[in-house]
Amino acid sequence: MDRIGRADTHVHTEYSGFSGLGVLRFPESVTKPEEQVDRARLNKLDVLCITDHDQTAGAFIAQKYASKFNDIEVVIGEEITTKDGEIIGLWLTEKIPRGLSVEETVDIIREQGGITIAPHPFSFHVPGLKEKIFDIDLDGFEVLNGGHPDKYSNHLAQIIMNKYPKQWAPIAGSDGHSTFTVGYSWTEFEGNTAEDLRKAILNKTTVPKGRTTPVLSEVQWSIEVVLGGQKLMYQSLRGKLPHVEDHSLVDTINEQTDLKKATGIVGGFLYLFPPVSFIATLASTTYLKHCAKQMLKDIQNRIEEIDKILEKRGKARTHRS
Repeated sequence: MDRIGRADTHVHTEYSGFSGLGVLRFPESVTKPEEQVDRARLNKLDVLCITDHDQTAGAFIAQKYASKFNDIEVVIGEEITTKDGEIIGLWLTEKIPRGLSVEETVDIIREQGGITIAPHPFSFHVPGLKEKIFDIDLDGFEVLNGGHPDKYSNHLAQIIMNKYPKQWAPIAGSDGHSTFTVGYSWTEFEGNTAEDLRKAILNKTTVPKGRTTPVLSEVQWSIEVVLGGQKLMYQSLRGKLPHVEDHSLVDTINEQTDLKKATGIVGGFLYLFPPVSFIATLASTTYLKHCAKQMLKDIQNRIEEIDKILEKRGKARTHRS
């Protein structure tokens, strides 16, 4: 098979709801599912996996929209919040509830005929599964997550993948929450269909490509979600933000008091004041760089502990057989 396909296995839309940073609350994304499909086509992707947080509604909308084109397929996915960290299920048929153990979640993914991917497994600033990935039935994990510019998370994932090749499929996903933050990382595979991607993941023949998202694109995303959130809060204040089924972002805004909505709008204008958004991004980047530098000092000890875990798992498997 000569054709090499390109897939983004980790993309979000406005159906990903809200996130929080301390007392701050902000939309994860304000990008419509159709917009992510259009951007994926511009980026020459063959397969797009929509993986909203604890929701599949946006993925079904994107899949229906993509069906009118002959150059892209959409896979129904979900980034599921478990008690142990986040896991992505692909080729799902319905939404999987949040808050279960990762083992229970994997069982439900399998019951739907799905595939399991660990996003950002060794992240220190979002909920990755960490060493738990070695205890579950996992098809692949991200060695390149576009939203992790730190020098630790992707680095450790790639080291483990290199040391134990063919045990998991190596995956690169943008983790894009905006059209500004997709297109910088992707997974290559033989063929060009969703079924070809599925076979490549199961056969552990995927190839991660690209790089992490540039800081400027992350700034554009942050400005976009602030502006989008302000618009939604203003519409809600005027009573003109209708309920949308399975759209937790809209529901959360409508449930807020008018005072909170007004405060959010004012706070958003403060963030949009030119230096603030750039200073905030610079501060977060500096913080990640500092944390990664500290963690890199102990990375060899962590690798040795992982080696022990995998050695013990291999012995147990041999004993059972």
